[in-house]
Amino acid sequence: MSKMKIRKTCIHQDSTQQNVYIYENKKEQYIVVAIPYLEWSMHVTYDDFTHIESRLQQSLANVLDEQYVRPLAMKLAQWMREM
Repeated sequence: MSKMKIRKTCIHQDSTQQNVYIYENKKEQYIVVAIPYLEWSMHVTYDDFTHIESRLQQSLANVLDEQYVRPLAMKLAQWMREM
């Protein structure tokens, strides 16, 4: 079974609300999160969830200014846990 959720968030202070796509595949035990506005996505297995916030921060730091990375990573991690 798989499902997708679409959330909206402000990426930084100058952006409008942007779509965040979160796809979960329960059978294969992974989640993909994507933010087209940033041309960014990440694949996370259930086993990787213990370090999800730090992995998100490391990945987002490649496409986003440092001041916006941690708040967005925390928000994404929360949404991913809710799946």
